[in-house]
Amino acid sequence: MENQPKLKSSKEVIAFLAEYFPNCFSVEGEARPLKIGIFQDLIERVAGKIGVSRTQLRSALRLYTSSWRYLYSIKIGAVRVDLDGNACCTLEEQHVHHARQQLKEAKARAQAYRAQQKVSKKRELGSDKDELYHRNRYVKCNKAQPQVGETSLHPAVQLKSITNTATLKPGQKIKVKAGKNAIDATVLEVSKDGIRVQLISGMAMIVRAKHLQF
Repeated sequence: MENQPKLKSSKEVIAFLAEYFPNCFSVEGEARPLKIGIFQDLIERVAGKIGVSRTQLRSALRLYTSSWRYLYSIKIGAVRVDLDGNACCTLEEQHVHHARQQLKEAKARAQAYRAQQKVSKKRELGSDKDELYHRNRYVKCNKAQPQVGETSLHPAVQLKSITNTATLKPGQKIKVKAGKNAIDATVLEVSKDGIRVQLISGMAMIVRAKHLQF
């Protein structure tokens, strides 16, 4: 143990414990209930020998015993074990009840987190759809005649298309093609998803380089 590298995370400490005390700790499969006071046993057996502090051991034990896998092992009739896997005592009913309550609360938190993530994704998708709808609606409504800030793309006044987005910079004045018209706009941001511009109407939208002109 003296040559063990210094362990940094609680997961690394748990992996070490599972390797040196396989009859007590594990990293997968069914867990075994731990002896009450096993922290002190660990201090006597490994502290100062593997480059891990008391605080790290305590944190690792807290992570191990709060995992769903471990909480599932706390049930009526189960037996606690020491570091060598020797049976110590049968679990008391109050400990089983406490573990079930912890598991119930942990599942509730996980369910609430998944629900929140689902809501966030819906909001993101809704926002993208709204922007796309307004963008398409604006373009369709402005195809017929040039409005304020628009230029008719008559053959005699053809504008130069943009082929290299690297030349674009935020704040640069350009035009956005909308059917046979070109709308005045200002570059807001250049990214891999396209060029975000603000039209003279104040609406912001993302367009591809082929729809932009000088």
